[in-house]
Amino acid sequence: MDIKSSKLNIIAAAAGLLFAMIFVSAANFQETETDLASLELEKKPIIIQGNTLSAISDTSLIDYQITQKIKVIVTGYSSTPDQTDSTPFVTASGTEVKQGIVAANFLPFGAKVRIPELYGDKVFVVEDRMHPRKRYQVDIWFPSREEALNFGAKTLDLEIIQQN
Repeated sequence: MDIKSSKLNIIAAAAGLLFAMIFVSAANFQETETDLASLELEKKPIIIQGNTLSAISDTSLIDYQITQKIKVIVTGYSSTPDQTDSTPFVTASGTEVKQGIVAANFLPFGAKVRIPELYGDKVFVVEDRMHPRKRYQVDIWFPSREEALNFGAKTLDLEIIQQN
């Protein structure tokens, strides 16, 4: 047996195990008369790496408390030198740009925020800065210039949150 077919067998076994776990859980729910609204199910995505099947953290699923709610102008930006600086794929905090990053001058790096009117419970992290003249504005990073321009500018409620 070569390495490639060995890996495929491991993935197939993990997928089978996952399917069996879901099937058994579904059967158990049908057998009991539990009110599903009263259940607190742990929502954790899984990752298969090599021959390991494990849960991973997802900050958008963690319970948060709103510490402040303010109205701000929300705009979009992308990784182009005319919208950023000479290192358009590196944030002001030194991280690489990715979905879920926002730029804001009035919050510290690492601050977590939500924009519920547009994104519900999605959590954004402040990892970038804007031009100094932009005081109470939040800029959401988009993968393309077109998406950033289509987003436009909106006045929205911003929730500053902390993990419980």
